[in-house]
Parts: sequence; C-alpha cells; structure tokens
Amino acid sequence: MSIAGVYDCVTKSPMGDQNSVLTLVVDGDTVTGTNAGATGAMDVEEGKVDGDSATWVMNMTVPMPMKLEASVTVDGDALTGSVKAGAFGEMAMTGTRQG
Repeated sequence: MSIAGVYDCVTKSPMGDQNSVLTLVVDGDTVTGTNAGATGAMDVEEGKVDGDSATWVMNMTVPMPMKLEASVTVDGDALTGSVKAGAFGEMAMTGTRQG
C-alpha cells in the first residue's frame, strides 16, 4: 500500500500537542504535499520515499522560522515517526489515514 493519503496527525511539541492534517502525494520515489495546522500550512519539500517510509523537510515560519525534518513509517492506515526541530530536538508524530 502506498503511503500517499491524507492523515490526521498529532505532533508532541514542547508547546503541547499540535494537531495537523498531513497530505502526502507520492510520485515514484518522491513525496510532496502539505501539513496544515493551527498556525497555517507548510509545504512538504525534498521528500523521499523508500517503501513504507518517507523523509522530508518543512520550513516553518510561525511561531518562528525553523527547518523541520520529518521521518515517518506507514503501516496500513497508521503513521508513526518524528519531526526534528532544530534546538528543540525530536518530537514524536503519529497519524491516522482519513477514510
């Protein structure tokens, strides 16, 4: 099963749980999309897919400019992984594929 899809995600950040809707679009071994949350949407950039795993970068602007590095694995409809946020370190990320 492709990791492409729309996921309801929660990221465990230092500022509490951050809910977002992650949309992943797969084309060959490349992934693009968006991660939309309370502070707006970030583009999925430099995305790579390897089987049921993917990595990408997002450039956060709110509440502060920061490069976020995501690494996830999808098992069925469950997404698990982490987001590396500079000095804040790694934050756990989980998600469930929508309908």
